[in-house]
Amino acid sequence: MHASLFPGQPAPRVIVWIALGLTLAVISPGLPLRAHDDHPHAPPLAVAPAEAHRPSRLPDRIILSPTADPAHGMAVAWRTSTDAPHGLAQLAAATHGPELRERAVTIPARTEAHPTDLGPSLCHSVEFADLEPGTRYAYRVGDGANWSEWLQFETAAAHPGRFQFVHFGDAQNDILSMWSRVVREASRHAPRAQLMIHSGDLVNAGENDAQWGEWFRAGSFLHAQIPSLPIPGNHEYVKVGEGDAATSRLSHHWRRQFALPENGPPGLEETCFSVVYGDTRIVALNSNEKLAEQPAWLDELLTRDRRRWVVCSFHHPIFSAAKNRDNALLRAAWKPVFDKHGVDLVLQGHDHVYGRSGLVPPGDPPATIENAPTGVNRVDPTSGTVYVVSVSGPKQYDVSDSHPLMERLGEDTQLFQIIEIEGDELRFESRTAIGALYDGFTLRKRATGPNEMILRNDLLPERRRPPKPAVQPAPSAP
Repeated sequence: MHASLFPGQPAPRVIVWIALGLTLAVISPGLPLRAHDDHPHAPPLAVAPAEAHRPSRLPDRIILSPTADPAHGMAVAWRTSTDAPHGLAQLAAATHGPELRERAVTIPARTEAHPTDLGPSLCHSVEFADLEPGTRYAYRVGDGANWSEWLQFETAAAHPGRFQFVHFGDAQNDILSMWSRVVREASRHAPRAQLMIHSGDLVNAGENDAQWGEWFRAGSFLHAQIPSLPIPGNHEYVKVGEGDAATSRLSHHWRRQFALPENGPPGLEETCFSVVYGDTRIVALNSNEKLAEQPAWLDELLTRDRRRWVVCSFHHPIFSAAKNRDNALLRAAWKPVFDKHGVDLVLQGHDHVYGRSGLVPPGDPPATIENAPTGVNRVDPTSGTVYVVSVSGPKQYDVSDSHPLMERLGEDTQLFQIIEIEGDELRFESRTAIGALYDGFTLRKRATGPNEMILRNDLLPERRRPPKPAVQPAPSAP
């Protein structure tokens, strides 16, 4: 028996009409939806940067970097809110099961304040020392109560073996939206990469915390498991002063949020340095400042301990592939050292196009070197270094009408490079944002003389912009 909700009316009828009314309110286009009466056509609101990138007690922006000797050391940096003033890291040799948690050692972090345009935060860093070569480790970071997930990395091998790494030119713009697919595609094609090199302009505005938040979010856990070597570009520098008194300085974000080697020239700590993986030496140079101090340091370093393969990376290209971007002073200062020590490969950014040279001879090279047919051996008795310019972000420029020494070019193409070194061979691939092979070659060491260069012949056609129509002169007045 049902009690009536309204006197004089049977309960079942009331229930039916209430249900019918609700149904009509939902299905009838002529009836207003009361939940949206106030703003029936209001556009969605964008999340404010301060909210999207707000730090918390939970660690974020975790990034792993090699020490100068990544066979025995690794470093990690991360961010928290000011509510987590003490940082800790835990480290253990990775195991097949969860027992690593009981074996972990706890290491206190170095912590420093990190004021930004979006508010205050803290940056923490730890160096893992005395590690075993060729060993997989697990680690986590936090404050003792709030921890990251357990993450894993592997130290470099004690002896020369296969070494694979990935290179990215400028990410810079629309980082989370457009660059994320490139770094993630790279991980799909190089899942065993031991290193990621970023040759400058990671962001567009070096003091913009939201852009750094996008960069870290785009790489996500890859930054925390594959060691990174970021190298500053001009957009990581900030203008100070006005007019003739204007100078520039490195962004405050750089040294706080990365933990990079400090084995370079004085005054260039964590922006010019070197690391060794087996028989390969990777050298990061800073093309933004102190250009005259770095050649002597590099000359001494390579004289003392060159290694079989040498790869240098920096931001501004020695040979530009874009319009009005030539760097004659940089070329004059640095190329003689590359020539003297037979540097094998130079990886650069800045130009927002793709360009790859052949084997560039020592000295002042000619304006062009005759292209070799693909799929054949290249042997030049005086030759030396291969120069690569690349871009991984969506900002794209025009290729120069005069592009000395560049044998392979590209426009409007987001790219990443996979380099694999094993024994006497260096294998190079440049792939697009969807993984297609755009460029490739092999360098092979010879008993005497320069490298042999073997070009791939299974590449995409060159991607170039359509020619711009010629500007017609205005008709003369009658």
